[in-house]
Amino acid sequence: MEYTHVLLKPLLTEKTTLLKEGANQVTFYVHPKANKIEIKQAVEKAFNVKVQTVNVVSKAPSDRKRQGRVVGRMSGYKKAYVTLARGEKIEFFEGV
Repeated sequence: MEYTHVLLKPLLTEKTTLLKEGANQVTFYVHPKANKIEIKQAVEKAFNVKVQTVNVVSKAPSDRKRQGRVVGRMSGYKKAYVTLARGEKIEFFEGV
């Protein structure tokens, strides 16, 4: 799988901003079938940085309920917390 298909989009929230500053981690939404090795290779190839570790979190799709009735569906996702090596940073996330 090409790295453009593995990394879907960056995730920018208060939590991920704090992780970027404190633990040198960046967060991405990734393809549901991508594994840690593919994610690591994609980040290294896309941003020319050295990746130390990759942690993955998956959320399954679920029903949206109101008053006991199913009124819709919430889609699932997979996101990756990528820890960069010491001294590495991604310019895309700077100034955010």
